[in-house]
Amino acid sequence: MNLIYLAYRNMISKPLNLVLSLLLLVLSVTLVTFILQLSKQLNGQIDKNIDPIDMVVGAKGSPLQLVLSSVLHIDVPTGNIKLDEANSIKNHPFVGSAIPVSYGDNYKGYRILGTEFAYFESYGAVLQGGRYFEKSFEAVVGSSAAKKLGLKIGDVFTSSHGLLASSTDVHEDHPYTVVGLLEPTGTVIDQLLICNLESIWDAHAHVDENHEEHPGEEHDHDHGDEEHDHESHGDEVDDHDKELEITSLLVKFKSPLGLVQLPRFINENTNMQAALPGFEIQRLMGLLGTGVTTINGIAIAILLVSGFSIFISLLKTIRERRQELALLRTYGLGTQKLLRLVLFEGLLLAFLGFLFGWLLGRLALIGASSYLESGYGYVLQIKGPDLVEFLFLGVTLLIAIVAVLLASTSIFKLNISKTLADV
Repeated sequence: MNLIYLAYRNMISKPLNLVLSLLLLVLSVTLVTFILQLSKQLNGQIDKNIDPIDMVVGAKGSPLQLVLSSVLHIDVPTGNIKLDEANSIKNHPFVGSAIPVSYGDNYKGYRILGTEFAYFESYGAVLQGGRYFEKSFEAVVGSSAAKKLGLKIGDVFTSSHGLLASSTDVHEDHPYTVVGLLEPTGTVIDQLLICNLESIWDAHAHVDENHEEHPGEEHDHDHGDEEHDHESHGDEVDDHDKELEITSLLVKFKSPLGLVQLPRFINENTNMQAALPGFEIQRLMGLLGTGVTTINGIAIAILLVSGFSIFISLLKTIRERRQELALLRTYGLGTQKLLRLVLFEGLLLAFLGFLFGWLLGRLALIGASSYLESGYGYVLQIKGPDLVEFLFLGVTLLIAIVAVLLASTSIFKLNISKTLADV
């Protein structure tokens, strides 16, 4: 006699009990697997994005906002800082490298970032095709952005002011040309359109270019006036350089002492602020972690309730089928085989509940990935079960086994002759 098939027939003979037990189990497994994968992948991607950067220097404001906007590119900047002030930090002996970044424009919702070649090196980005930018309004496009926007080498696009795709303030006078495409890196750089700093400055310059002379004006100037004009022009260039701004400076320390001393020095002695990505993200995850722990706690509570539901369902089934079990005993099925029959039923129920819950958890992850990609540029990977999920399957089956053993105690007390006499 096939005990597994018999267990299956017994299980589906009470569809309402089956559905109730499965629903609780599926809900619990869905919540646990979804939250575990979501938090694991988000933490992994965030760690990968902040790893090349020890400190961010930007305008005064929220340090978390500065990190989110300048490193993860999921917030608006706190403001701009003067380039010459940022360079003073760049030359500090504790600083190993400092990469200026400037942004404020987008193309169809994807951010345009002005920076230097070192930005590519910091994330290990390499070209898939084309070349890096060499002059203003040449753009190198990240892999995800190129795929979503359909951009290829030689394409021309115009940026819109601001970070929203709905912006109507288009810089039509300054079109960008795609000169390079990047290989996927699994970092935020995949979502960016990258150019040099001069492109950002030129696109936002508000200089009066109308220098035409009016008829009737005097055109004769002596040599002294020409020399004076040249000196004045030189002063204007110097002043213009001093007025150049960037959004933030991404710093990598040369010495561990920099982590201890430099942020405090900047925050207390300059009109800029320094934020530590590792600290700020850890603080953010600490706040979010409370919610994750709460949801996991609820899911575990539902799992225990599900185990209790399996216990009640099996106990009720055994009591309702006393005559059937007694009859099976007369056909040669011993107590151990009857116990095995009920055990198969409980384990089959637990395994099916885990399987359906795991599949629903992955479907929820696909939905979350679609939302995160459209809103923040983060893509979640859909993978098979990992070690933690296998351990969770083990816990689920263990709870089912305990429920079966508790519900099966009456099998050992089954009086065959009395039970059959009561039929």
